[in-house]
Amino acid sequence: MTLGPGDDILDDRHRDRRSTYRAVAATAGLVVEDRSSGFCGDVVRLGGGAVALRDRHGRVRQFTLKPGGFLLDGTPVTLVPPAAPPTAPSRTASGSVAATVRQPAAVAAASRIWVEGIHDAELVEHVWGDDLRTLGVVVEPMHGADYLAAAVSGFRPGPDRRLGVLLDHLVAGSKESRLAAAVRSPHVMVTGHPFVDVWAGVRPDRLGLAAWPDVPLGQPRKLGVCRALGVDPDGFWPRLRNRVETYADLRPELVGAVEALIDFVSEPS
Repeated sequence: MTLGPGDDILDDRHRDRRSTYRAVAATAGLVVEDRSSGFCGDVVRLGGGAVALRDRHGRVRQFTLKPGGFLLDGTPVTLVPPAAPPTAPSRTASGSVAATVRQPAAVAAASRIWVEGIHDAELVEHVWGDDLRTLGVVVEPMHGADYLAAAVSGFRPGPDRRLGVLLDHLVAGSKESRLAAAVRSPHVMVTGHPFVDVWAGVRPDRLGLAAWPDVPLGQPRKLGVCRALGVDPDGFWPRLRNRVETYADLRPELVGAVEALIDFVSEPS
């Protein structure tokens, strides 16, 4: 069949009706490519017969669900809504007791938790999101910590306005240790983990690895990890994040730091 100008190659009218495509649940974080436009991104929401994808630049676009409308690892598939979740688990991903009736999020408190980047914020929300919503605590990425002392001063912490800060690579002699030492306030807790970035806070066995690859000094770590593993950097983070099901899939150094901050900012004044 010859397609005319403006015809959509994915339109059912032009598809061989004998063709069938594997149905794939459009779960959050699944990385697919829209066949019509070539737009590639991870699933952020689904509803109304459409799916919203977010690309590596943070742009979000919505696409109509249609048979064979998306590529998954190069193969055409049909995206379908995920199966209805089972009854509420007894525990949340953070290990807290789950409410039997879903409660609305608490009004945001004045206290905050700051993390270095968007990946840190997404991972904290992924594991501790239920706890944070109950407490009304918001997690905000700083997009770098070079000016931490000035940012903390601008936040104006106080007894009813506490601040928790999570830093990567918080080890003796590091730049981060000097930044943390410059912050002095009883209403601020600065803590962190020893890993160069939050990716390494995920247990490598979640990807079937015995250890994370070594990356030479001077090479961007995230890019170096992806090169060593032979994976596409654009889609690696969503897949890694979604391999984390509970706090037990994270290194204890990261878990302990995050939970100490949550306790600190939610402690009654």
